[in-house]
Amino acid sequence: MQRKIAVTACITALVGVALGAFGSHILGSRIGEDSLKTFQTGIQYHFIHALAMLIVAIAMGVWGESRRLAWAGWLFFVGILMFSGSLYLLSVTGLKIFGPITPLGGLAFMAGWILLALAAGRKAR
Repeated sequence: MQRKIAVTACITALVGVALGAFGSHILGSRIGEDSLKTFQTGIQYHFIHALAMLIVAIAMGVWGESRRLAWAGWLFFVGILMFSGSLYLLSVTGLKIFGPITPLGGLAFMAGWILLALAAGRKAR
């Protein structure tokens, strides 16, 4: 599981770099300033949580694999898809229908951080 989360984190970060370049080089002149800020917020959270996935993978190597850590890693990934993905779609299409998805991604991020904290605080057996 550790390697799957690490590989997924790296691919997710790669996609973040590509989307960031797309946003700054192509979208900047095609969408409004507010939409570009929305897109950049998606990029920011995308990267933070791709790095969080790497932290989870490293923690698995240090603390041992656990359900909490595995769930934390995958919740960060789901959060990226839902939170950042909905912001990308909202900013590019202007369709407000994507707005209600964003908080669900935020909840996935928060649940991931809670599980990571619980795993970090767990006593060694």
